[in-house]
Amino acid sequence: MKSVILNNNVLRDGHQSLAATRMTTEQMLPVCKQLDDWGFGALETWGGATIDSGLRFLDEFPFDRLDALKKACPKTPHMMLLRGQNIVQYAHFPDDVVSTFIKTSAKHGMNIFRIFDALNDTRNMKCAIDAAREAGAQAHGTICYTSSPVHTTEKFIEMGKELEDMGAHAIVLKDMAGLIPPMQAYDIIKGLKDTLKIPVWIHTHDTAGLGAGTYMAAIDAGVDAIDLSVSPFANGTGQPDTTRMLAMLQGHKRCPVVSDEQKASLREVRTHLEKAYEELSDFTGHKNEVIDVDTLEYQVPGGMLSNFRTQLKEQKMEDKFDEVFREIPVVREALGWIPLVTPTSQIVGMQAFLNVKFGRWKQISPQAADIALGYYGRTPAPVDPELQALAAKQAKKEPITCRPVEAPGAVHKHMDDLRKELEGKGLPSDDEHCVIYAMFPAQLEAHLKGTNKPKPKPAPAKAEAPACPAAAPSTSSGPVKRYGLTINGKRLEVGVEEVV
Repeated sequence: MKSVILNNNVLRDGHQSLAATRMTTEQMLPVCKQLDDWGFGALETWGGATIDSGLRFLDEFPFDRLDALKKACPKTPHMMLLRGQNIVQYAHFPDDVVSTFIKTSAKHGMNIFRIFDALNDTRNMKCAIDAAREAGAQAHGTICYTSSPVHTTEKFIEMGKELEDMGAHAIVLKDMAGLIPPMQAYDIIKGLKDTLKIPVWIHTHDTAGLGAGTYMAAIDAGVDAIDLSVSPFANGTGQPDTTRMLAMLQGHKRCPVVSDEQKASLREVRTHLEKAYEELSDFTGHKNEVIDVDTLEYQVPGGMLSNFRTQLKEQKMEDKFDEVFREIPVVREALGWIPLVTPTSQIVGMQAFLNVKFGRWKQISPQAADIALGYYGRTPAPVDPELQALAAKQAKKEPITCRPVEAPGAVHKHMDDLRKELEGKGLPSDDEHCVIYAMFPAQLEAHLKGTNKPKPKPAPAKAEAPACPAAAPSTSSGPVKRYGLTINGKRLEVGVEEVV
């Protein structure tokens, strides 16, 4: 059996998980040659929250970062995390915008597009898979792992087969919260390997301390590649450290052969990254660095735990922590047992908060209503009919069963609209600027006009990842109170009107 392939995520998920996605391109470049020469199967360099954070907080144009990293790491394939029809945002975008983003990213050197959907709705992944193939890149169909009565090993394997039939070049089992027990990882990977003809990869986090053990089980089951990072941007809420994983694999028949020079290179990378980690101390925290067993109890992404404690304290509800977290599975079940991954983790957390504060379903956030009504996609299980009826009454719209981007009355800006709008503002209107403008118009304008320069020493209170879109404004003339929670590193706000 072949040695397992090792990928490295330190330039994306490593600092997203442990430093609020704040590592700058300048901080990355000194380790690029060592990473490129090391022999990793792929380097994750882009996607996820890095595009938003880089533009919003670091005043970096996203394609400039990709160009710089591709030039610095020309030999190793580059990969990115892409949220299907959401691209790297939270709304659904038209097919031409999704396709253009992928085509343009491939032109700038992106080799592998790891494509997922928050609800595991493959309809929201097909356009991106087709576009990646057309661009000559690799399309990796991604399964979001979660646990519920409707999420079984057989269902995950069925989804893998569906993605293979859609044209995916590989399948990735994505365990975003680090919750998959080793033996279940073994069963899912073994089932996928026995069923599919394409490679199978796995991605997890060490939030609950299971990550490295899960990888060992997956390797025994025949997984083709695993995702690692480099300390101090590793372990805890990040991926297991590469050196640590190699030590665990020592003597295993699938352990890659690693030279003394490669081991020395990893030490050099770690030494530089320790300096960068210290420079980003405003955005790091001890709770992210250690095993959090509460994650196993509440079955939610680890970042939600510490953020929730802080936010509940701000709302003078710190004594309600256990009650709010006990409400999360209630909300998940009512919304069709949706996985907890961006943006659903934020939406479920906010709704659990509202249920505890105002009474169950007395106030429904606009985002939770949209999930209940099908505007995010097809849920794994049926939505509770009573909740769906309440959501329809509050949102004043009917449920849909079509692909969300094709919903009747949906208003979208297509590529021609975006180009004309940028031209009208006297701003660059090439494909690169159009696709970024589609997702982050205010941030792009601020960047181009020079009004988005980062502050020299940001306050810890600003150490949040990109914000979720605010709730839709109320059409009522009644008084509205606004509540905000930062969950799993993302900000979600909702306006609650006083009902008289």
